[in-house]
Amino acid sequence: MIKNGILERYLDALLEGDRKLCRAVIEKTLQSGIPANSVYVDVIWPIITEIEHLRRCDKITAVREHLATRINRTIVDQLQNKLPRRPAKNKKIAVCCAPDEMQEVGAQMIADLFESDGWEVRFLGGGLTNNDILAFINEYAADILLIYGTAPRQAPNVRRLIDTIRAINAWPDMRIMLSGGVFNRAEGLSEEVGADLFAATALEAVQVASKEDEIAPYEQRMANRKRKGRLKVRRPLPAEMR
Repeated sequence: MIKNGILERYLDALLEGDRKLCRAVIEKTLQSGIPANSVYVDVIWPIITEIEHLRRCDKITAVREHLATRINRTIVDQLQNKLPRRPAKNKKIAVCCAPDEMQEVGAQMIADLFESDGWEVRFLGGGLTNNDILAFINEYAADILLIYGTAPRQAPNVRRLIDTIRAINAWPDMRIMLSGGVFNRAEGLSEEVGADLFAATALEAVQVASKEDEIAPYEQRMANRKRKGRLKVRRPLPAEMR
């Protein structure tokens, strides 16, 4: 259990750009017996979410956001090797994200937790075109394509990517999961753009993917058919996302 005050001390240190204090807070948390995956889920993830909220509301400057994000990325890199390793699931996931650095840290954390859970993971990061992503998944044959941290202006591009994947139909069993960004703030938007799955957090993403694996193949095919049927008639995206 995370002790009272840990989140506040870590957030304050991040916003001050105090790398040494940030490392000390995380190290003390680990030494108290909290495992690395709990630090991911219960400390760093909610702090990333809070920083994003503070920046969106203009309560912190871009400089403070950058300081915090760079430190978080360093901490995540250091914690990755401390995560537990479950037996291989023989499942593949490709993770991509919006191009800004904060979203890359969140996507990296998701990739790390899937790897910890036994998945074979390819973390693509941000800045790729739809054609880049299509070419990669054609080669990699992922079970899940996870897109994280989309900004409102990027939602139409995500829809185009999903539409192209459906139209090609080269990966009928691959599921598409959306998480973070505008999809966390606009209820039902992930379904509107044609995604199969949605997760609000990194832990939820792993849990949703694991539950999907329990669905019988016949049930999954029927669910996909129903889903494809719904996609034929979609409401237009809100004006600010076009």
